[in-house]
Formats: sequence, C-alpha cells, structure tokens
Amino acid sequence: MSDSPNLALIRRLYESGMAPEVTSEVMAPDLVWDITPGFPNSGVYHGWDSVAKDFFGKTMPNYESFGAVPEEFHADDEGHVFVYGHYHAETKTGNKADVRFIHLWTVRDGKAVSMRQAADSHILQQALQG
Repeated sequence: MSDSPNLALIRRLYESGMAPEVTSEVMAPDLVWDITPGFPNSGVYHGWDSVAKDFFGKTMPNYESFGAVPEEFHADDEGHVFVYGHYHAETKTGNKADVRFIHLWTVRDGKAVSMRQAADSHILQQALQG
C-alpha cells in the first residue's frame, strides 16, 4: 500500500533531515509549531522562520548532535499525520539521550500547517543537566 499524499509529504521532511530546500517547499507560511511544556525551549512558534531561529536556533547549540528518528507513520482522512519515534541526542558535555516522541502534523492544500509535539522531556532535561 502506498503512502497517502499527506503522509508522503511528512515522511519527506524526516528523510531530508529538515533540509532547507524541503522545508521551504513543504511548510505553510502560517505554520504553527507547538512544543510540549517542559521540553527545552518549549512554546508555540508561528512560521518556519520563527521555528528555525527561535526554536532550533536556541536548542541546537546545546548539542553535538540531535535528530528525530521516525519509527511509524500513520495518516487519517482529515489531513493529520501521526509520527511516532525518538530523538537521539548527544549534549555538548557528552551525555546521550533517546527520548520518545509523537508528532501530530496537520496538512492542508499540500503544505504542513501545524506540528504538535509530545515528548518525554524529563529524560532530555536530565541529559542537559549532566
């Protein structure tokens, strides 16, 4: 069974590692990016430029490496794509963490308009604190 167009769109984001040429094509101008409370730099961000600067720009300097590793993709008939997986992170101090996540994406007119994240923030906070 082939991926739905929405699932294929979101899968492409993960497979690209959030490459700029893919995010510029896939993310809607009015994107809402919602990071669960307790997660480093949690909050709600509006627009990909804000996500890149205010979320990733503040988050990534704390890590030697940080990546989202998707394990399962599921789509419904209402424009939602659910991604279950884990973050694999190594902090600047050498601590490693594998943190489960679920991302709920909403796709409208072939563009990602929102991403809501839930993750085990405690494990990541412990790794950052050493």
